[in-house]
Amino acid sequence: MFNDTDIRLMQTALTLAWEGRFSTSPNPRVGCVIAHGDQIVGQGFHIRAGSPHAEVYALQQAGKLAQGATAYVTLEPCSHHGRTPPCAEALIKAKVKRVVAAMTDPNPLVSGKGLTLLTQSGIQTESGLLEQKARLLNRGFLSRIERGRPFIRLKCAASLDGKTALSNGQSQWITGEAARSDVQILRAESCAVLTGIGTVLADNPKLNVRTFPTLRQPIRIILDSRLQTPLDSFVIQDSNSLSIICTLVSDTQKHAPYLKHPNTSILCLSEKDGRINLNELMQQLAQQGIGEILVEAGAKLNTALIEAGLVDEIVLYQSAKMLGNSAKGLFLLPENNRILSETPDFFPSSADILGNDIKITLYNKKFS
Repeated sequence: MFNDTDIRLMQTALTLAWEGRFSTSPNPRVGCVIAHGDQIVGQGFHIRAGSPHAEVYALQQAGKLAQGATAYVTLEPCSHHGRTPPCAEALIKAKVKRVVAAMTDPNPLVSGKGLTLLTQSGIQTESGLLEQKARLLNRGFLSRIERGRPFIRLKCAASLDGKTALSNGQSQWITGEAARSDVQILRAESCAVLTGIGTVLADNPKLNVRTFPTLRQPIRIILDSRLQTPLDSFVIQDSNSLSIICTLVSDTQKHAPYLKHPNTSILCLSEKDGRINLNELMQQLAQQGIGEILVEAGAKLNTALIEAGLVDEIVLYQSAKMLGNSAKGLFLLPENNRILSETPDFFPSSADILGNDIKITLYNKKFS
């Protein structure tokens, strides 16, 4: 069904879509290539919510040359009126001959309707080309739509002996500058960065992107069951990004000092085993359009997320340093005497050397 030219041009569309990885949230990352045979006449990618979609940029570049061409799109063209007009209608108006989509859109507002509209207008449509690559590109968007919760990536930094901090809490710096710069990229790719109150009290973290310009900062999510976040902390005082304080405290009078800050909101949740109900939290965050979360937290929250079965990927930055037996570890999991004979839940997908550190990415087999 697909030839070598189709594959090459869809790969180009996927590469274009990746250009929007720092800015499209909550919208999916989408790229589009318009071509006659192997000759590209227009291309584009979606930049951010509210701006034109990838197809519109590609059609603008192609102009009259779009007539009779093939459009390669990494996600089914939309058929509904949102912030922007339907892309399927724009392709019909431009009189393209054929549309190839990497995958159909699981969003109920689209979900096959875009391809159907094109077909009814006499345009040849096909889908499924490089679908797995397209799904990986938009795993946060797909997780939010299909599973009703965000895709969760757990970032950890540890010494060679698996420690994250000295016994007194000191952790700056286990890893080197190259690894810390790489974390900035992970933040920029994410819809939100999540941490716990323990990290806020100990480190007063910024949880933002600082080493390069980006069109939007990730939302900060603080798990603070007893509402202890200091009002002078960076996550409250910084006005460049929204901070969501997640708590069990329902007293609105205690919320008031936080809500005086325009960048801060309070999310009240139910309790489970004396802690914030993590499954409920993730469902509510997905409903707010948050599809991909980077977790930068301590052992307690890391453990809770793993035990809840919510971690899809672990990114481990491992230093060659050794902190010793009394230093703090990555997790607080109980001993499992069966684990040596069991298949692990996480499998390595890549390993890279960053300066003097190693970056290991592991995926959860349940969600691959």
